[in-house]
Amino acid sequence: MDATRSGAPGDDSAPMIRLSGVGKTYDDGTVAVQELDLEIRRGELVCLVGPSGCGKSTTLKMINRLIEPTTGRIEIDGKDVTGEDPVQLRRGIGYVIQQVGLFPHQKITANVMTVPLLYGESKSVARERAHHLLELVGLDPATYGDRYPHQLSGGQRQRVGVARALAADPPVLLMDEPFGAVDPVVRVRLQDEFLHLQRDLGKTVVLVTHDIDEAVRMGDRVAIFAVGGRLAQYATPMELLARPADDFVADFVGSEHGLRRLSVTPLDVAHIEPLDGVSVGDLASTIDLDSTLEQALATMLRDDRMMVGVKDGPRFVGVLTPNGVHRALRASLER
Repeated sequence: MDATRSGAPGDDSAPMIRLSGVGKTYDDGTVAVQELDLEIRRGELVCLVGPSGCGKSTTLKMINRLIEPTTGRIEIDGKDVTGEDPVQLRRGIGYVIQQVGLFPHQKITANVMTVPLLYGESKSVARERAHHLLELVGLDPATYGDRYPHQLSGGQRQRVGVARALAADPPVLLMDEPFGAVDPVVRVRLQDEFLHLQRDLGKTVVLVTHDIDEAVRMGDRVAIFAVGGRLAQYATPMELLARPADDFVADFVGSEHGLRRLSVTPLDVAHIEPLDGVSVGDLASTIDLDSTLEQALATMLRDDRMMVGVKDGPRFVGVLTPNGVHRALRASLER
């Protein structure tokens, strides 16, 4: 890839993050990442996933130069970051890790104020921003602001970690197994809340996970790494599940890839049947037109019904049946 083709900073047509021929080889000869070419669009959420030791976390840490690449070029918003001061670079990039990394001796508001204060903001402005961000991640500052990290649950600490990462209003947010340390129920809720937050803020996010279900659920695109730091496939969740690039990807995605496709396949009016002969009162539940097939099927199973009503805003548009789910899945394979 020709690295000289980068757009100017702020150019919406240029990738927000571009890795060109990036590799990492340690002094003992261990190859962590091989000649990686990767482009991440502005406002996109990309998940890096793969088995242990495949280079996904190393790649993330090379973006903000916690680890220095051996070869290649890394650009953020058109600028080669390998020529920048690494401390200044990291202050402009949000970073969230599994262990959260909050300062245990500081109260929650003070933890979130850290980065704005480093940038020279007054205490009053930094405190106001911290309170706004805590509200944004669903924590009432009046309730939680004066608590210490050990007084919060794991899920609450993770929210504070996200708030602190957003405190400098960074264009790029790096997340390393951010939801891995919380129980499965809390994890799904945090994933949903973060996706809503991401849609509102439009940050460019790179998220490392070992969980293929999390990757296909959250990612606009997913990069699957193989052991030895090889990029095996980079595609949308739909492409990944429908057309694995090789046997390694097929095995990693697993035999359940057909079921996983339900979670990334949206409803389509073409697969919804009219309400002929069915009244809204006959329907136990309804779902929105922007739901996935997984949500639709779960509603049918929960209510023990062979159809579910579909709404587009306040308007009923028809019903979805198991036959419609099957047609939608078949259509997704043909895209």
